[in-house]
Amino acid sequence: MYQIDLMSRMPVYEQIVEQTKKFILSGVLRPDDQIPTVRQLSVDLSLNPNTVQKAVKELDRQGLIYAQAGKGCFISHDAPGILRREKRRGLAAWEEQVRELAMGGIEKKELIELIDRVYAEEKERDRG
Repeated sequence: MYQIDLMSRMPVYEQIVEQTKKFILSGVLRPDDQIPTVRQLSVDLSLNPNTVQKAVKELDRQGLIYAQAGKGCFISHDAPGILRREKRRGLAAWEEQVRELAMGGIEKKELIELIDRVYAEEKERDRG
């Protein structure tokens, strides 16, 4: 499920956090689903448990998971909403990028085609 790119500039714990967010947004992980234990993820990915624990702490800090003593960590009920709100806040940055693309000569039609293609791919992926 998780894949770590050791050559990435992004720290490993952040890769785990970002992949977990993608799994939540795509419905792979749903509220109350258990995430792998620190020990299991450390073994599966050949990582130091402290690195995995750092990712788990960050997910908890962001309100995306909750812990149940003796049982493990689970996706919070609020996680999908938290992430959707986070993505909406990203629209302002995207607006600036679109402005720069327009100034750079990228046609509106190209952007719309790109958006349509991405949404079609996501819709197809959801069906598969």
